[in-house]
Amino acid sequence: MTALGAGLTGCEDELATGGAGSTPPPRTASPEDGKAPAPLWTKSTSAQTYGDNDELVAVDGVVIASGDPLAALDGATGAERWSLPGGAVPGAPLLLGAGGSTLYLASGKYDGNVIGYAPASGKETWRSHLGKEYRQPRPVAVDGTQVYVIAEILEADGSSRTNVIAALNSSTGKLAWKEQRDLGTEQNGVHAAVQGRYLVYTDFKKNLTVRDTATGKQVWTQKTTKTSYGPFVVHQDLVIVPQGQRLQAFALSDGSEKWSVEAEQFTTFREPTILDDVLYIADSGRTLRAVEPRTGKKVWQSTALQDAGAQVPRQFVRVGSTLYGATDLDKQGGVHAIDAKTGALRWTFNDESGDFHSWLVATDGKRVFALHGKKLHALPG
Repeated sequence: MTALGAGLTGCEDELATGGAGSTPPPRTASPEDGKAPAPLWTKSTSAQTYGDNDELVAVDGVVIASGDPLAALDGATGAERWSLPGGAVPGAPLLLGAGGSTLYLASGKYDGNVIGYAPASGKETWRSHLGKEYRQPRPVAVDGTQVYVIAEILEADGSSRTNVIAALNSSTGKLAWKEQRDLGTEQNGVHAAVQGRYLVYTDFKKNLTVRDTATGKQVWTQKTTKTSYGPFVVHQDLVIVPQGQRLQAFALSDGSEKWSVEAEQFTTFREPTILDDVLYIADSGRTLRAVEPRTGKKVWQSTALQDAGAQVPRQFVRVGSTLYGATDLDKQGGVHAIDAKTGALRWTFNDESGDFHSWLVATDGKRVFALHGKKLHALPG
């Protein structure tokens, strides 16, 4: 294992739309026949997505894709439950509060508000405003007591050269704390997670930063060896970040490296997911791994994707014994169904639309929702 070269520092930065929806009759596919099941239903949506995992959520009996209008579809039938014109800012995450009781969004009116909605009904339940001196705060993480946002700090001439990270009380909407980020950091490109007293985030400037959730004070920050364009994961007292050929785990308390896993030469790791205390991750060489997140030890390693010439998944959900992986656009991609205990490839679902958007997946525990461009499919779990 090799320590991160830059070490600990005291600063963050060094200076195809379809027509009406259809509901084809479902059929059951077994792992033996290798054929994907037909969707339970397929609907055209208003989705406007950029491939981030948090642009599609399933909660409280509905499935919601980021778009304008923001629409919630019934998970069982695909019927529209509610619609919110101008509901979601393109590229901003759909963040679910504890237990999925509240959906937090940056205001689609670009008026500086952050708003909470009841996912099942679309009714507004919470609202907060950071202040007129800040432009368009975007929620990046949420825990049981606070919503964490990043916003640009406005200059007198209306421009912005710096941004702020802040915590808003999820009961009252009042500001808990705010901290200005370093010059050169950006509002966009931030991925964040909360674990206990730690708020963790990465950005396009190769920063990995941890702050105290109670005060906002920086606990530590360090430069990553590679730019992190996608999500990372946290598990117990670790933050686990893919860094090109290496997957690295750092202690949340001080940033010290605890373990690392290396891919084959000239291959790079994609985005990791932790489900049921197992970390799943694929690499560009089409090797899929299941890893024990506490230690980095291999649970299994599979070349089934490589053997089938299948595309690499970049997002995972799990229902029962099946792992579902969503890929970027590719004729050999779509949504892979994978045996969660062995890594064997069972089948791949692709709508053959040729849409250039990445696939996204979400689950309500019964069904798997697969979004491809503006087409949303419900697959049996």
